[in-house]
Amino acid sequence: MSDPQDRRSDSLGDFFDNVPTASTPLPEREVRDEPAPGSRRALREAAARQAAGGGVDQERSADDETRQVPAPPVAAPETASLEASDAAPETESPADQPDHGSLDALFAPEAATEVPRARRGRGCLIALIILLVIGGGIAAGGAWVYNTYQDKIDDIMGWGEPKDYEPGIATGEALVTIKEGDTGSPVSTALFEAKVTKTDRVFYDYLIENDTNPTFYPGVYKLQQKMTAEAALKALQDPENRMANTVRIAEGSTVESSLPRIAEGVGIPIEELQAAVKDPKVYDVPAQSLEGWLFPAVYTFDPGVSAKDVIAAMVDRTRTSLEKAGVPDTEAQRVLTIASIIEREARTPDFPKVSRVIQNRIDDGMMLQMDSTAQYGYGELHAGKASTSKEAQFDENPWNTYVNTGLPATPIANAGDAAIDAAMHPADGPWLYFVTVDFSTGETQFSETYEQHQKGIDKLAAWCASNPDYKGC
Repeated sequence: MSDPQDRRSDSLGDFFDNVPTASTPLPEREVRDEPAPGSRRALREAAARQAAGGGVDQERSADDETRQVPAPPVAAPETASLEASDAAPETESPADQPDHGSLDALFAPEAATEVPRARRGRGCLIALIILLVIGGGIAAGGAWVYNTYQDKIDDIMGWGEPKDYEPGIATGEALVTIKEGDTGSPVSTALFEAKVTKTDRVFYDYLIENDTNPTFYPGVYKLQQKMTAEAALKALQDPENRMANTVRIAEGSTVESSLPRIAEGVGIPIEELQAAVKDPKVYDVPAQSLEGWLFPAVYTFDPGVSAKDVIAAMVDRTRTSLEKAGVPDTEAQRVLTIASIIEREARTPDFPKVSRVIQNRIDDGMMLQMDSTAQYGYGELHAGKASTSKEAQFDENPWNTYVNTGLPATPIANAGDAAIDAAMHPADGPWLYFVTVDFSTGETQFSETYEQHQKGIDKLAAWCASNPDYKGC
């Protein structure tokens, strides 16, 4: 090896001698007897030999060049050192691959471009885990959907046992009770419980699928077991299948108009019903008649019920409404009388105002002059006319408030909950008059003076002139 002093005189030698020494010792490397041909080490030693003028080194360099295998030129990266950019292209043998613990590794182009295999392995593993999670979630979600909506899925796909009976297998007898206010869903349940239909929902589903909205009337219906939903609906709509034990008492009806309905609905002879209403004391009613005490509602009775039991049920229902409105027993007859006038004179939204007009007139000592009372006393309450005939208006009877001051002798009709409540709780206001000015909408004008009231009457006359065939004119 040549003298170090001579090597420092050469510029290439200066570069390598001035490279800073690592602060920590590098791992020991295996010492080679001679460098690999074409390596940086061979070039450095050849340069040193040229500077020293050694003939043996020149021969070795020539021999090295002979054994060197040229490689295609490779472009140096931006981070390469001056030495790498100035040196001739070279190819390293496998034995001379850069050591990551040496300075040579710093200048290796592969260090800047190659992705570690460990990192690629972790990325693949993460992707696999994500796919497994997604696949598992889809499977779990599918299982949940099927378990939750199994019936609907089975229906759509045609799986499972049919929910409706086959036509033509109906047999036996089944009694189905429909209560007041029942709609498709409770009727569907009642049919299933009576063993008419195969499942709880098949009848209701049939109504939905066929966009059917029938009215169900209270009563007991005689059907068969194992009927289709379609056949059950037809049977419920056939009056012949309804057992005679149901009746509806309408708001504003009277005892006279109600008894024929009861006889038809419950199957009791009308003579027995007329006898049952003769004496109000039988039902602890302190009045001369049961007018106003047959509460308007839908009633369902057991087969074989007596006339007295039917009337007692209606009277008891009236007492329930009176108690609900806070009416004392001593005021029951008076409140029912006012409520019966309200029921016949106005539409429900105007009940409290009409109640105030009645109370204001009584307080002022005025005659009530209600058409409904005159019509009731004369026997034309159900004639379908809003105005009172001259005969009825001037007829002297205990119910005609055109000729008598104060309330009529008894209630004039059956009043419902809303009218009874309005009789107990009249609205606040100075009104003394009211008149309906449009029968098609029920619009009613309330007035404080007679002049204002007369203008309302003129409005009604004009409306009736434009609608001569309308009921009430």
